[in-house]
Amino acid sequence: MKIFPKKRTTGKEIARFLKNVLGIKPKNLDIYIMAFTHASASSKNAVANTLNNERLEFLGDAVLDAVVADYLFKKFPLHLEGALTEMRSKIVCREHLNKLSRKMGLTNLVVVEPNCHPISIHGDAFEALIGALYLDKGYNKTKNVIINKLLLTFMDMNSVLLEEHNYKSKLINWAQKNNNKVRFENYASDNPKGRKLFVSKCYLNEKCIAEAEDFRVKKADQLAAEIAWENLQKQNQNG
Repeated sequence: MKIFPKKRTTGKEIARFLKNVLGIKPKNLDIYIMAFTHASASSKNAVANTLNNERLEFLGDAVLDAVVADYLFKKFPLHLEGALTEMRSKIVCREHLNKLSRKMGLTNLVVVEPNCHPISIHGDAFEALIGALYLDKGYNKTKNVIINKLLLTFMDMNSVLLEEHNYKSKLINWAQKNNNKVRFENYASDNPKGRKLFVSKCYLNEKCIAEAEDFRVKKADQLAAEIAWENLQKQNQNG
């Protein structure tokens, strides 16, 4: 398992990354430094504001959805709303954002406590980066970077659009075919460092087999389902 650096990533390291990977020179480097600071490594500034990437992640998530929706709307003019929605969901799902984040080297810049290993940390940092980019460069520049420098460079879009990414549906279908029962249990978790977190527990025949958390219930369910599915696959391989 990768050990993330507890020390702060330097401004020079981030500026080099932005130039080499995104092809940009930041106007406000501090906002990118914040984008690479996980909640577990939060700090306070002079006026007691919490410094981490959670707010930027919230913003970046919305910007990414808008950019991908715009891209798909123009690329597939004959597709109906339902098909476009499914395609967008596949591209921006946590699994693909995590992979994209690793491929572009973002993982090496994220500052997080060494004992903290949330499954979505890579994708969260990617969304925070998008939020910072939007605030620093505006929508049009951000859109160009997302499509041309990131998605088309680090992601095989055709393969992604053909994938089955809905782990919750996949798990439920598997359970029904094998006479098992699957259910998800959700509750809000206290998060003193930022936004409310939702915990999702996945039960197979009333036994909890996976647990995950995210800022949205649906994403928490998908993460828990993904962990549960991977665990079941490992059991089948070993059995």
